[in-house]
Amino acid sequence: MTTSLLLITDTHVPARARRLPTDVLDAVTAADVVVHAGDWVDVATLDLLESRARVLHGVSGNNDGPELRARLPEIARFTVEDLSIAVVHETGPARRREERMDLEFPGVDLLVFGHSHIPWDTVTPGGMRLLNPGSPTDRRRQPRCTMMRVTVEGRGVEVEVVTVDRGR
Repeated sequence: MTTSLLLITDTHVPARARRLPTDVLDAVTAADVVVHAGDWVDVATLDLLESRARVLHGVSGNNDGPELRARLPEIARFTVEDLSIAVVHETGPARRREERMDLEFPGVDLLVFGHSHIPWDTVTPGGMRLLNPGSPTDRRRQPRCTMMRVTVEGRGVEVEVVTVDRGR
């Protein structure tokens, strides 16, 4: 079996963008599982993704208010195929991130995180894959807005960083 995941984070609607780009909404509809790693900012964005996604896993971020925090955990854990997945917004500084995450998330195969708006794809010394999809709405110092498509087959993971046309 093959499962498609869409990874997004740091949407910051309406603070950094008026709405989610059409590229994101189309990808939400196409994915088997949608993962949002926090900083939604707007409850309407959560409602929209819940109405469009087949399966949605999300966490709250540091810019999310009490209403979002009441509906979303700080850490989400779930399984896709044979893969143990965790989601958290912040992982701290990039320096020694891999070693810290091995200690904080034992037994996890794939950790999705956000906060930096910087796409990230590494493997920890313990073999955990760390993925940050960047932001589809607020590129900050990055050349483009991004999200990630992930294909899971058993324990195999294929990752594609996808450029988002923020104006579409």
